Amino acid sequence: MQTSDDRPRERGETAPDDGETVYEEYVLGVRIVEFDDGDGPRYRFEAPEHVGVTFEDPETATLYADVYFDANGFQEEGTGELGVPPAIIQAGRDTLVAYFLTQSYADRYWVASFYGEKPEKIERYVSRVRKRAANIREGIVDRGIE
Repeated sequence: MQTSDDRPRERGETAPDDGETVYEEYVLGVRIVEFDDGDGPRYRFEAPEHVGVTFEDPETATLYADVYFDANGFQEEGTGELGVPPAIIQAGRDTLVAYFLTQSYADRYWVASFYGEKPEKIERYVSRVRKRAANIREGIVDRGIE
């Protein structure tokens, strides 16, 4: 989303013509956009060459973005409704756990049961993914790659 002066919108800045707001802006053209579809606010993950995915809450949308960075990007198109992109599987257990938590069919108790772990361990997996994703984004900025 660009402003009339052709600069990227800042977090919380609304586009006057479409009612969408950039909720979170990341490096490499990745962002979370907040919009209202008539049933309340929704949050859409957007990245170059990635089919937009919509979430009901910002926490899940930002976790999805963290998984995206942790897995070095991925495509969901073609994986089927319950499929998992190969890049997610290759990224490791904690990334897969975090990805499952972004899916409508799963919550931390489902994931904990699936892996035979306690919910607290699932939260530790998620924490690791979020930390790695933040470090990846910081590295991108530090290298001037944005």
